[in-house]
Amino acid sequence: MKLAKYMLPTGQTGVGRIEQDDLLPLDFSKGQYRSLFEILESDNPHESAEFLTHEDQRIPLNHVTLLPPIDNQEVWAAGVTYKRSRTARMEESETAASCYDRVYVSPRPELFFKASPHRVSGYGQPLRIRKDSEWNVPEPEMTLVLNSRLQLVGFTIGNDMSSRDIEGDNPLYLPQAKVYDQCCGLGPWITLPVGMPPRETTNIYLVIRRGGQEEFRGQTSIDQMARTYENIIGWLGRDNSFPSGAFLLTGTGVVPDSSFTLQANDEVEISIDGIGTLVNPIVQG
Repeated sequence: MKLAKYMLPTGQTGVGRIEQDDLLPLDFSKGQYRSLFEILESDNPHESAEFLTHEDQRIPLNHVTLLPPIDNQEVWAAGVTYKRSRTARMEESETAASCYDRVYVSPRPELFFKASPHRVSGYGQPLRIRKDSEWNVPEPEMTLVLNSRLQLVGFTIGNDMSSRDIEGDNPLYLPQAKVYDQCCGLGPWITLPVGMPPRETTNIYLVIRRGGQEEFRGQTSIDQMARTYENIIGWLGRDNSFPSGAFLLTGTGVVPDSSFTLQANDEVEISIDGIGTLVNPIVQG
């Protein structure tokens, strides 16, 4: 089951189920649930969403605007969880290379705050290149949706935009390289666990287009991760609480070569098996 936040041409917003090319609005009028977060927080999100669905109400997907599938959750990210990511981060800076090499094999992962909801863009909404950066890349990532009890209740696609030259200049600049307006893409919706394929067969695809032409293509799979979902979630929850839940990006295994940088008007397309496709245009600050 896929759950989305949407807006109608009238400006009315809501939450719905995605079935093929249709959206089925959820009915919150009974008052038991008031938001997507509250459905995810319930004991059984799948049953809760089914209870709220009226099968006879269908809206073609191309008649709605998809919104980021986030309410008040924090967005966090894990780094250096794929070998390719470790290599790319080591390329950024000789000074920091040993740090990234060590964290790849360390029991403790790299975890960092990525975005608050107002910094997140959904399907079709722009992602930003920092105006003080000259080397920028998208990072396609499986994203875990966690409730307030840090239970894994869903999956979505994440784009962890990164200013590689800023981070490469000094690892202490990581927050500036990662956290800024329109720095994170999430969407197009949330797939509940029952709708996901086995982890070992789940693939992630990245396509970057420039002027309508393909500029870069790459892919990886979840079985290339050096850590499990449970391991990263466990570390995130150490001495930390998330009363509104959290989104946890799990790292990237697809990084363009060091000669590549995003430009304004590029289009980034990320697809993950079992979820769908997230598309975002690129703008520059």
